[in-house]
Amino acid sequence: GTSADSIDEAEDRERFDELLAKLDIPRPKGETVLTKEEAVAAANRLGFPVLLRPSYVLGGQNMIIAHETSEVEEYMDIITSHMKDNLVLIDKYMMGKEVEVDAICDGEDYLIPGVMQHVELAGIHSGDSACVLPPISLTPVQIATIEDYTRKIATSLHVCGLMNMQYAIEDGVVSVLEANPRASRTVPLVSKVYGLNMVRAATQVIISQLEGKPSPVPEMKHRPISHYGVKEAVMPFNMFQEVDPVLGPEMRSTGEVLGLSHDFGEAFYKAEEATGLRLPLE
Repeated sequence: GTSADSIDEAEDRERFDELLAKLDIPRPKGETVLTKEEAVAAANRLGFPVLLRPSYVLGGQNMIIAHETSEVEEYMDIITSHMKDNLVLIDKYMMGKEVEVDAICDGEDYLIPGVMQHVELAGIHSGDSACVLPPISLTPVQIATIEDYTRKIATSLHVCGLMNMQYAIEDGVVSVLEANPRASRTVPLVSKVYGLNMVRAATQVIISQLEGKPSPVPEMKHRPISHYGVKEAVMPFNMFQEVDPVLGPEMRSTGEVLGLSHDFGEAFYKAEEATGLRLPLE
């Protein structure tokens, strides 16, 4: 978390914004700032609510959603008091559905086993959200758009191995939230739901040139499924009762479970039961 790291992230962000503009793929508008005055001006330009976070953080640490100027000022006072010369990223907060995709890529070809829809709206950390595979309330056009954007980004970045994408859908428009050229915590879940060992396939891609073997990706096909998989996060609130139970952009879960069924409601019920929490009946 040095100031040099912060500058590197800002440059990476600028390059990625340029790539998305070239590919004609929307993303939430955002800016990088150093001071409270810059933050307030940026927030007002972008329009509230906004998402603020220090560069180089993990798990959504120190990330907040600000709904007015006073919250931006208070946040910047706290951050700048112990993180001098570190850039703060401010993005327009997308108040819509959140969607996630894990893909296997070999630099040219790609496979998207399935699209995962978050149950909670955008703004809840992906590690804390319940998710369903396949999605239950996305239109065919939205799913096709997500798959197309994933393909364009994966091939443009020449990703070899696993890639995780996160999207938000607001007013019917699909926007990119994150592009992570790495494995995600959701890879085992996607693998289980679709009966596909994504880690093995991605490893074969990575070592294919060393072994002198062709990439397995061109021969891999999307497998339609007739069941649902629901991931639910396991929260530590029974052990750490001082932790704020209201979910937000900072990750709090300590584990996750998976429910499977041909019925979405039953899959969700199984996942909730597996967390060990009793569901309220009224």
